[in-house]
Amino acid sequence: MRSGRFIFSCTLALASLSGIAGASGATPAKVSGATALALAGVIAPLSPDLSGAEKKAVAMLFAGGSNVPYKKAIVVTADRIVCRTGNVDITVRNCEVTFGKKTRTVNGSTANEIFATEALAGIPPDGAAGSNFESLTRLSCTIDPNAIRRKDGSGADCTFQPGN
Repeated sequence: MRSGRFIFSCTLALASLSGIAGASGATPAKVSGATALALAGVIAPLSPDLSGAEKKAVAMLFAGGSNVPYKKAIVVTADRIVCRTGNVDITVRNCEVTFGKKTRTVNGSTANEIFATEALAGIPPDGAAGSNFESLTRLSCTIDPNAIRRKDGSGADCTFQPGN
C-alpha cells in the first residue's frame, strides 16, 4: 500500500508542476505544456482522424524529439474517453476512446498510460464496486511543432470537459 500512496503523491506533485488549470468539477478544463503533449501523445495513435504523418510527428515529439519534419499544427480530438482499473481484480485495465461514431477499446499498458495521463491532467477519479473510473469528453489538443521546437514550454494546449 505504501507504493500506491507514493505514486499518488508523486502524481499530485507532478500535476501541480505541469501546467494544469481548472481540471476539477464540471467546468471545462485546460492543460498546457508537457501535460498537454502527454495527453495528445497517448490519444493520437488511436485517432482515425489523423494522418500517418501527423501521428508520426506527435509520436516523435512525445518521445523527446523536437526537430520533426512536420511543420503544421496538429489537432488531436476525442469525443469521449472512459478508463477503468480494478482495485479488487487488479488485472483490469481498459479504456474506451470514442471518435465520432467509432470507439476504440484498449487494454493493458496502453490503457494504463491513458489512465495515468488523465490523472496527471487532473481528471478526478470515481470509484464503484471494485473499480476506479476516469472520464472526459470533448478533448481537443493543439500541438504546434514549430512552437515546441523553440523549447520555451509552449506549443501544446488541450481543453476538455472532465467526467461523462
